[in-house]
Amino acid sequence: MNNSLVEYIPIATTLFSIYFLFEIIPHYKSRQTKYLLWWTIGVLTFGLGTAAESYNALFGWNNVNLKYWYIVGALLGGFPLAQGSVYLLMNQRFARISSYVLVTTIVIASICVILSPIKIPEGFDYKLTGKVLEWNWVRLFSPFINLYAFIFLVGGAVYSAYRYYGLKNTETRFKGNILIAIGGLLPGIGGTFTRFGYVNVLYVTEFVGLLLIFIGYKIIKTNNQRIRD
Repeated sequence: MNNSLVEYIPIATTLFSIYFLFEIIPHYKSRQTKYLLWWTIGVLTFGLGTAAESYNALFGWNNVNLKYWYIVGALLGGFPLAQGSVYLLMNQRFARISSYVLVTTIVIASICVILSPIKIPEGFDYKLTGKVLEWNWVRLFSPFINLYAFIFLVGGAVYSAYRYYGLKNTETRFKGNILIAIGGLLPGIGGTFTRFGYVNVLYVTEFVGLLLIFIGYKIIKTNNQRIRD
């Protein structure tokens, strides 16, 4: 199997996500906030998705790995990060209800992915793609979930700009939310390219996206510690 160097980027992304988890898990344990819980889940699913891509680059095609990748990548995607922003910035009742609705949708979609037969077309290059799911309608779940993530990542950033603009000690939080929003959206953009056969774009946007999320998280964490002190 001849892979380009780009196809090994997920290995670096996976290792970085592990480092990120060692940063954010103790923070969540000390603060016990819902938004940090969801951001932690987001970093975890990020790493799980790139781990599947790493496996494919190192060991080749596996049907189980494909379905696992589709669930943690295409279905979960940026949802946990978006939900973290919802809990941080919006009404808590809405955050709870939307969590139940989206998690239920993702569970149902995941079951459908697991049950779907795999159909390998002639001349297939054995790169990760949802096109091999024989129940093609299963792929209709991910745009709905990704649209939700897009709305609330971008909406969260816009709301953050409105809420914190001009207020003392809030400029850094605004910047942090902007970086997290961009970082959460980049894999979704890469996923769109994947639908057209350009999966390598996804590997680049995932790495850059996780880096931006990390920087945004560190900015918000440092700002909150300075305010408490």
